[in-house]
Amino acid sequence: MATIEAQHLTKHFGHVVAVDDLSFSVQAGTVTGFLGPNGAGKTTTLRMLLGLVRPSSGRALVNGTRYEELPDPERTVGAVLESSGFHPARTARNHLRAIAMVAGIGSARVDEVLELVGLSADARRPVGGYSMGMRQRLELARALLGDPQVLILDEPANGLDPQGIAWIRNFLRWFAAQGRLVLISSHLLAEAAQTVDDVIVLNHGRMVGHGNLAELRERATTTVRVRTPDAERLVQALSQAGIQARQQAGDVVEASATTVEAVGRLMADKGLVVLEMTASGESLEELFFQMTSGGPSTGGMAAVSSSGPRSMPEAPS
Repeated sequence: MATIEAQHLTKHFGHVVAVDDLSFSVQAGTVTGFLGPNGAGKTTTLRMLLGLVRPSSGRALVNGTRYEELPDPERTVGAVLESSGFHPARTARNHLRAIAMVAGIGSARVDEVLELVGLSADARRPVGGYSMGMRQRLELARALLGDPQVLILDEPANGLDPQGIAWIRNFLRWFAAQGRLVLISSHLLAEAAQTVDDVIVLNHGRMVGHGNLAELRERATTTVRVRTPDAERLVQALSQAGIQARQQAGDVVEASATTVEAVGRLMADKGLVVLEMTASGESLEELFFQMTSGGPSTGGMAAVSSSGPRSMPEAPS
């Protein structure tokens, strides 16, 4: 199964520490978000994983091996870190055929990846007439030429319209569901949260969080206020579930350090009537800001991964 691993990875550019003693591992079957504000060290880390930047110390490994030592890197890792540049008069198909020829990949694979990314109908159009979203798909097609186990993308949603963002989100989830590995960097937690299973959060080159997104959501808890004629029963049920709650004036119950979903499910299970429910407090974005404003800490988050079959079926819709 595909893996990505950083072992005490450090990179200095002169007196500037871009990445500082970074260690993490990512397993197949997941979409992992590599998150942090601009300048956090995300792109530098990805470039070290791909052998484009040499670490000052530590190791960056793909399937337990440095990228430059992989026997067939194009068939192991597909990556889009920045635009590779297109000749505006060249068609998408010819652009990919030239890349495939250099990599020793058969031309039949070109048509396969164009179909995968939804560009078959436009394959013979000059790339100069492509929209931003179409160019992003073409870059993804290039990364997929070697039928890789690992996909690494730097800010894949940049410049895309809502339709393009929804498409790439669905594609990455489909790709990971084949038992492959996806690592995407982003500085936007709200967008990444729609796509990723796990998160690695960086700030000033150091890791400040690593774990399952569901655990991160649990930390972004809220105070939930419920108006219900069953106020006393609700307080009792919440307390039995380990949720701190108290009855306010009349028919209002206030539950602390929980979520609307948790309270709503409990009330449905107990058959309690809801007249009104509101929530206030810390959002995922606020938690992300706190994590990237303080010092390094894993915050108790544990890395979780899953896996599945490797075979790649027909393209997703």
